[in-house]
Amino acid sequence: MPLIEGPFERARLKQILSLIPWHRMDCGLDGEKCIIKFTNVFATIGKTRLTQGISMKLKSLAYLSAAMFVVSANVMAASPTLDKIKSSGAVTMGVRESSIPMSYTTGDSRFDGYHVEICRMILGDIKDKLGMSTLRINYQPVTSQNRVPLVQNGTVDIECGTTTNNANRAKDVGFANTLYVEEVRIAVKANSGITSIAQLNGKKVATTTGTTSVQLLRKNEKATGVNFDEVFGKDHADSFLLLESGRADAFVMDGSILAGNIANSKNPKDFKIVGEVLSTEPIAIMVRKDDPEFKAAVNAAIAKIVANGKMPGLWNKWS
Repeated sequence: MPLIEGPFERARLKQILSLIPWHRMDCGLDGEKCIIKFTNVFATIGKTRLTQGISMKLKSLAYLSAAMFVVSANVMAASPTLDKIKSSGAVTMGVRESSIPMSYTTGDSRFDGYHVEICRMILGDIKDKLGMSTLRINYQPVTSQNRVPLVQNGTVDIECGTTTNNANRAKDVGFANTLYVEEVRIAVKANSGITSIAQLNGKKVATTTGTTSVQLLRKNEKATGVNFDEVFGKDHADSFLLLESGRADAFVMDGSILAGNIANSKNPKDFKIVGEVLSTEPIAIMVRKDDPEFKAAVNAAIAKIVANGKMPGLWNKWS
């Protein structure tokens, strides 16, 4: 899979860290080197040294960001979702079909990925705490358009895709603690000559219906005066097909999704990820907003995964 890198300026780093409680950022007098310290009730995560201006892989924050939260010990309080799980012996997980490597189908109604595996671990922990011997997981494919409504109406109990945790969505749904920090990037054909936002002027830019990627592109200060036409795919695979078939000149989406679709294309060398980082987005698991007890149970399971030191291995497996 292609390596996704991007510059993390200090302002961007502080923006990401604002999402994470219980951290301290100490910078030296030269203003170049900083040490970030993370601590929670389970373990001291330690120190991560960053040098300003040097690209770092997204995994540097992928598992650290999940480790900074304290959750209530009383997570098995009254909860409509937990009651439904226990009475029915089943739970419905919302999954994506082409959000490689986070959440995708492997065929025959099977699903896998970084977020899917973590959600299985979360549900296994909840099963044990509910005193259940078995728990059937029903997989419900969702799209960028219907994922929020399906969580809201209870069709999906836990959504394990690639959803950005932002203030607008948080009005309608709940989010578990962030497990991944993503960069929004641009994919193009390798021979296109496109290397920056400015070169998208007059081009067709693909994105997936129901996502915020093109909005982020238009808001980027370097996109001022750049006029392009939007074309939409119904899912990420469809959006990539628009680029692959020449019906779009670029595909704007989360970097890991772009890399995953490129890696699984017929000719990966025909594509590349270029240009500026358009945005840094916290990606999180979705749950119902009106069920804080279930959210607490999910966060408690996440904290256990972190405390057991499993997050780095999970990310390395799927990166």
